[in-house]
This record gives sequence, C-alpha cells and structure tokens, in this order.
Amino acid sequence: MEALIPVINKLQDVFNTVGADVIQLPQIAVVGTQSSGKSSVLESLVGRDLLPRGTGIVTRRPLILQLVHVDPEDHRKTADENDPNTWKNGRLHKGLEVEEWGKFLHTKNKVYTEFDEIRQEIENETERVSGSNKGISDEPIHLKIFSPHVVNLTLVDLPGITKVPVGDQPKDIEIQIRDLILKYISNPNCIILAVTAANTDMATSEALKVAREVDPDGRRTLAVVTKLDLMDAGTDAMDVLMGRVIPVKLGLIGVVNRSQLDINNKKSVADSIRDEYAFLQKKYPSLANRNGTKYLARTLNRLLMHHIRDCLPELKTRINVLAAQYQSLLSSYGEPVEDKSATLLQLITKFAAEYCNTIEGTAKYIETAELCGGARICYIFHETFGRTLESVDPLGGLTTIDVLTAIRNATGPRPALFVPEVSFELLVKRQIKRLEEPSLRCVELVHEEMQRIIQHCSNYSTQELLRFPKLHDAIVEVVTSLLRKRLPITNDMVHNLVAIELAYINTKHPDFADACGLMNNNIDEQRRNRMRELPAAVPRDKSLKGPSGQAPPSSEPPAPTEQEGAKGEPETSTGTWRGMLKRGDEAPAEDKARLQAPLPASPQKGHAINLLDVPVPVTRKLSAREQRDCEVIERLIKSYFLIVRKNIQDSVPKAVMHFLVNHVKDSLQSELVGQLYKSGLLDDLLTESEDMAQRRSEASDMLKALQKASQVIAEIREIHLW
Repeated sequence: MEALIPVINKLQDVFNTVGADVIQLPQIAVVGTQSSGKSSVLESLVGRDLLPRGTGIVTRRPLILQLVHVDPEDHRKTADENDPNTWKNGRLHKGLEVEEWGKFLHTKNKVYTEFDEIRQEIENETERVSGSNKGISDEPIHLKIFSPHVVNLTLVDLPGITKVPVGDQPKDIEIQIRDLILKYISNPNCIILAVTAANTDMATSEALKVAREVDPDGRRTLAVVTKLDLMDAGTDAMDVLMGRVIPVKLGLIGVVNRSQLDINNKKSVADSIRDEYAFLQKKYPSLANRNGTKYLARTLNRLLMHHIRDCLPELKTRINVLAAQYQSLLSSYGEPVEDKSATLLQLITKFAAEYCNTIEGTAKYIETAELCGGARICYIFHETFGRTLESVDPLGGLTTIDVLTAIRNATGPRPALFVPEVSFELLVKRQIKRLEEPSLRCVELVHEEMQRIIQHCSNYSTQELLRFPKLHDAIVEVVTSLLRKRLPITNDMVHNLVAIELAYINTKHPDFADACGLMNNNIDEQRRNRMRELPAAVPRDKSLKGPSGQAPPSSEPPAPTEQEGAKGEPETSTGTWRGMLKRGDEAPAEDKARLQAPLPASPQKGHAINLLDVPVPVTRKLSAREQRDCEVIERLIKSYFLIVRKNIQDSVPKAVMHFLVNHVKDSLQSELVGQLYKSGLLDDLLTESEDMAQRRSEASDMLKALQKASQVIAEIREIHLW
C-alpha cells in the first residue's frame, strides 16, 4: 500500500515534464480563505519552515508539494528517487550528511539542502511569473521534499479565497482565484482539504462552500479547523470537532499552528507540534488522539492511498487508451524526412495514383456524404447533361408564323409549287445551334469536378501532403494548370461536334428517311380525310360553275398543290376551290378575275398585320396549304433535331472523356514529375510547416510520457492494491 503514493508522484513528474493535463492524478488540494492557515498546515505536515509566510496574500501560485518518505537506512529508496551519481547512501559526495532535502522541477537536478533557500526560491519563482505586487498566476510550482519525518503525500497549496482586490490585482481577482481553485478540485481524483479558522463561524466557511459545489456528497472532502488556540474566551470547538455543526463524511480535524510571533521568534515546527499536543490534552482531552498535525498527516496518507487504490484501474485504462490515440496521431504526422528525393517522388506518385483512383472509383477513402470523382462525372454526363438536352424543345423559339415566314422568304418573288428545302435547312440549323450551349456547360462542369478531386485527394487520401504546404500548393498549381490547358482544347472539340452537324444536313439519314416516309403517309391520309369532308361545305351554286366541271372531286385531290400558292383570303380560296382543281380546262373569265383580284392585296394584308409580332392574328387564318406546309416543315425539323440531339448526347461525353479526363489521367504523373522533381526545388518543396513539426514533437513527447506512465503502473503488483 505504501508503494502507491510514490507511484503517483512518479506519474506526476512524468506528465509535468510535458505540461499535460490529460491525466487527472490523485492528489490533495488545500482550499481556504486568505490567512486561514493553509500554508501553516502544510508546513506542519512537512515539519520544516519552507513556505513563504506573512499577512495578506502570500501564496500567489499553486504549489504542488510532493512529500517523499526516505529511510536513511534504506539505500535503495534513496537511490531510486535521486540521481545515483549525485547521492550515495543519503550523503553528498562532498561528505556533508543530509537527512532532508528538496528539489524543484524548474531547476532540474539542483538539490536544496537549506529550507530557507527553498522558501526564497518559491518567492523568486512566484515573482518571476506573477509580479511583485499581489498578482496571481495559475502556472504551478513543483516542489519535492525528501525526508524521514514525512509520510508520502501529494499536496497542492492554492491561493486563498479573497473578495477585495489589492495592489496590482485585477478587479475580478475573486473570480480568478475561484476558477483556479475549481480547476484543481473539480478533478474527481482530488481529495479536498477544506481549511477553516476556528475563530470564525463554520457556517460562513468559504472553503466548505466551494468544496460542496464540486463534491455535494462530501465523499472526498476533509475539513481542517485551524487556530483552536485563538478562540474567544469562554468558547470552544467541541461541537465543531464532533461534527455537530456541519457534518463532513471524511471527518473534521483540529490543529494548532504557530502564530506570527512564533515565526518571528524562529520557533521550530517540532516545538510547535509538542505545544499543540499539550494544548489538545489540556483543552480537548477526549479528542486529543483524533486531532493534531500528526493525526492529520496519517489520515491524509490513509485517505490518499485508498483513493489511489480506487482510481488506479481507471487511470491505467485511460493511459493505455491515450497512448494508442497519440500513437495513431504521431503516425498521421509521419516521420522526419531523410531521403528528400525519394520522399518527393513517392508523394507525387501517391497523389497521381489517388487522383486516378478517385476518377476510377477505386480510391481507398470512399466519400459517403456526396458523389465525387468518376461517379460525379458520370452523373454530369447522364443526368445533368442528358436531362438538359432532353428538356430542349425541338421547336422551341419557333412559332407557326416563323415557319411560314421562312418558307415565303425562301421562295423569293415567285410563288412556290413545293415547300422549299432551303427553309427546312435554315430552320433546322437554327435549332441544332441551341445544343452547343448545354454541351459547353457539360465540359465546364466536368472541369470543375476535376478541380474538386484535387482537394478531395489532399484532404482524405494524401495526409502527408498537409505536412508540406509548399509541395501541396505546387501540386495543386501543376494539376490546375494541366486542366486549364486542356479546357480550351475540349471546348473546341465540342464546338466542332456541333459545327459538324451544322455543316451537312443529311436528309438521307436512315432514321430521317423512315420518319419522312411515315410522315408522308400520315399527311396523305389527313389530306384524303380533308378532301372527303370539304365538298359538303362548298355552296352548291359555286361548285357547279364552269362548263367542263364534270370530274368527280374524289379523282382530283393531287391538283391543289399547283394552284393553291395563288390563294388569297380564306373566303376566296374556299369559294374557288373547285375551279382551281381543274388544271387542263380554262376557268371562266369572272373566276379568273376573282382569283387574280386578291393577289396584290395579299402581301399588303400580311404586311399590315406583321406576322412576326402577332403569333396567331385574329383576322388572318392560315389556308389549308399553308397549314400543311408548316406542318411538314415542323415535323421534318423535329425528326431531324431528335437524330442530331441523340448524336450530340452520345458524342459530347466521349469527347470530354478523351480530350480532358483520360488525357489528364494519363499525363498527370509525368507532368508532376517533369515540373516538380528537380534538385533545386527539393529543399523548398519539402519544408515542413512549423506547426506540423511542433505538433509532431508534442505528440512524441506525450507518447513517451504515456508509455513511461504505463510502465510505472505496470510495476505495481496486484498485491499492492489490497
């Protein structure tokens, strides 16, 4: 059991060297108001004058005091706790016999044999950090005392609780000290020594109040009542010491400290303890054996040992878990670079491989939050680009009037007998041209995704790159430059794909020929249907006109094509329909006059209503022939546009893959090696960021400390725990 406290002291030393707060070690924290006698209690436990004393705020930095019991006869323990080259059998090489000595962590191996020197060093170290005028600091001073007159303890002396700032103290000194105290006593492995003066009311004890905040059940709080000899005449602390006023689970222990006069008169601690014993025997005879400094030391030692025993299994587990975490962290930071040339080539190759693997979908780290790499490129081709093309209306932006106007413009001054092919070609080219913009946008999206893959590889796949920020920036620059170089080439190819379609309108395309044949059949069928219905609508007197009008209407349907170009307004065309069907016979003079009369009026009428501005004029109805011509052209445009759209939807992704994606994949490594693998750039590119080097150093130190701590705990045999 006695071996446990030195183990914790060793662990404390191990972690103090790296300044780590990751492990909460068992210790005893002394809490109390200013001048309640905290430092005096500690001095009594040590048995020597070693702490700065006085009125007002004296303790201005936490003092972690490790008491180590050494038996002068036990040479092994002395050699264990100290450098064997400095100490032999508890003696200095100079021949001076030393029974007690002290060591500070900040002065390394310097040994203090005079306790006045220790006190002076504490004052100097406090002033170095906290200033000379009442300021405080939360940076602890570590002091280890070796003596045959102490029990093994680890104590933390904290600044006293104060309310009003004095000297250079900030206005929030009360909050600062409170936060500092809570930082130590919030540790669940810390025993709280709540010090209260006997000449104050226990119910007003700030120490017990603060202790109760973090330990409401009182499982780790021990109360110490100081200044028993300074109580008012006629009063005593019997009720307090018996626990009748405020019960504390771990108990209340009364002590008598030296007064300031005793200190000034150089009264020794040993004499003080004798006087304390005499006072307790005289004033509290029934409680004398359960109070006093010696009983307090034994109680604290017992409490700390049991506390350590309870904390040790959990502590062992936590140290092992943290060691594994820091080992993993250190591995991610990588080893310091020795062969720079090989490292650079390895990093470049690894990045290029990861980049290609991300495109292929075989990367080590697969993104689960969103599509990336090759999967996203596939999505762009078949979802984004495909849907965009499908949403393009073959006749978008074309009205019937636009088509009719194009047909008329294509015929020039002569009325056409047939639908001019030029109008179809002009209109279909105009529609095909609309496919160019979404195709170029597809290239742009793939280019953006190729850029994003660079960042993806940096973040997930090639952690080593983050060690070398200059190399990372250089790789990003080279890949970006390569992509930028390929972008205009790919854009030109896609532009050419559309231009190729525009260059030659292949009306002999098998799919187009099939569509035309089917469409002609449909049009013939519709025309026959119209011819069957039309005679019933013609007035009988007009339909019987003309001497040679004997031919039945069913035998003359093809004829209207030749004469309908001369039609005027719908009323006229309806009235002279039969007369226009007769190709070989001459129509009567009045019919010819009626046919020819509207011709000059037709252009004027069309010009007046402005077909381009008014899609479907109320006063202008399309004739049957105009409707049929527009319908033919629209169907031809739609049929041919769908063929071209299918070609573009198939060829653009292929062009992007060949000219951009595959080219970058194939030439990436050679480009990186050519641009970066140069002897003049090695040192510059493989310069580690200061932040990374520092973090690796910190992680390495912490890992060593944890491994050492693990060894220290492993030395404890199970038998020690019980």
